[in-house]
Amino acid sequence: MKKYTPTKFKAKDSVYDKTKADYAVSFIECLCHTKGTWAGKPFTLIDWQEQIIRDIFGIIKPNGYRQFNTAYIEIPKKMGKSELAAAVALLLTCGDGEERAEVYGCAADRQQASIVFEVAADMVRMCPALNRRVKILTATKRIVYLPTNSFYQVLSAEAYSKHGFNIHGVVFDELHTQPNRKLFDVMTKGSGDARMQPLYFLITTAGTDTKSICYETHQKAKDIIEGRKIDPTFYPVIYGADENDDWTDPKVWKKANPSLGITVGIDKVRAACESAKQNPAEENSFRQLRLNQWVKQAVRWMPMEKWDRCAFATNEDDLEGRVCYGGLDLSSTTDITAFVLVFPPLDEDDKFVILPYFWIPEENIDQRVNRDHVPYDVWERQGFLQTTEGNVVHYGYIERFIEQLGERFNIREIAFDRWGAVQMVQNLEGMGFTVVPFGQGFKDMSPPTKELMKLVLEERIAHGGHPVLRWMMDNIYVRTDPAGNIKPDKEKSTEKIDGAVATVMALDRAIRCGNDTTESVYDTRGLLFL
Repeated sequence: MKKYTPTKFKAKDSVYDKTKADYAVSFIECLCHTKGTWAGKPFTLIDWQEQIIRDIFGIIKPNGYRQFNTAYIEIPKKMGKSELAAAVALLLTCGDGEERAEVYGCAADRQQASIVFEVAADMVRMCPALNRRVKILTATKRIVYLPTNSFYQVLSAEAYSKHGFNIHGVVFDELHTQPNRKLFDVMTKGSGDARMQPLYFLITTAGTDTKSICYETHQKAKDIIEGRKIDPTFYPVIYGADENDDWTDPKVWKKANPSLGITVGIDKVRAACESAKQNPAEENSFRQLRLNQWVKQAVRWMPMEKWDRCAFATNEDDLEGRVCYGGLDLSSTTDITAFVLVFPPLDEDDKFVILPYFWIPEENIDQRVNRDHVPYDVWERQGFLQTTEGNVVHYGYIERFIEQLGERFNIREIAFDRWGAVQMVQNLEGMGFTVVPFGQGFKDMSPPTKELMKLVLEERIAHGGHPVLRWMMDNIYVRTDPAGNIKPDKEKSTEKIDGAVATVMALDRAIRCGNDTTESVYDTRGLLFL
């Protein structure tokens, strides 16, 4: 392959052990292909395959064991998935130096799981060194490596209730076909605790069910690749076309298919594309299987490259005394609370300035970091996120904080989601703030949500590059009604969007009222709680 460079996901305290990586590559390349025109030829790893093997088996923690214990490989069909999965299964069973290793091949049903098993069995038969040391039990779909009494065993989704595994390795083939998460949870949640370096090797093509365990894992992989999450034990690889790519463009085919021209000819992909052009019913199949797109998945709403262009510097001191509007999203007492100030522009050349503030409970911040793989602790140290004492958000602290902001800025109104905010609203009113209820339906949310996008595209927003707000903007999915109205969808969004919702509410008030300092109707009428 080309000069090897360890993955960017290598932890700082990990090292690349070339000897271990070379061994893994050499073991696999002693095997042979088993099907088609490649049958009987040595399994010479393609560059993208070798990168995966060197990363997984060669990047080592200070204690000498592998850094990665989960590898998620998502790639189109005909890229050599089954052969790579079978080779990894044999490496874990026969070449990893683990006594009595238990390695399992899993799929939606026994027939699907048997595909990788049959490839592995044929690889053993074609390799004299392994054939002398391995017993193949065809009836029970088990391969036993006699020197260490290790085995590779086929399981299917029907076997999820069989607890008691002592797992050294799991190969999940076509994870997107799992009917539910039961088998996945049994095989990956604690079953490998007795082993020092278990490996869960998940390999699949994109699916269509965005409620599946595969999509959940896909989303985690994507979040790690794009920097929204950090998990040094998880190795993500996704080859596929982006949502906005032209699915008929051969350049896109090459981007999505790293083995194009090797394991599958471009003429086959071109023929499938032409067929899909003639028959629209085939388009989704082409995009899913050939371009590895989740054809029914929701699309993140905010183009982050556009958002990042609005990271103009903001300075709180320069904003003192200026008119601004607040948006308050309390979420729940154990979750993130967001308060965002939006300052309307002073003239046509000025920008809407955004100042966001966030709070989480102090006691469970480490637990949240480990659970969510989101760097709350880093943001807290950097001053982008504040904590309140205890294991729930202390609303009294937030009220006092907002009161202090009111002494620095001319907060004309604070918009809030009326659900669950009654007591805090009354307290803020008692401090002299004008507090405005803000509906979360299409009617109220659509205009400012669309306006936010327009202002971002025009670079008329200045948010200072605040990392927590950026993370939340990147998490937004929107729901659209038949009339074309939109609103942020907390259910569909995979992570927190409280700051984005608070921004939309504050922006609405800033656009409606601008720098007007006349009396608000809410100053004299008060709030109407419905």
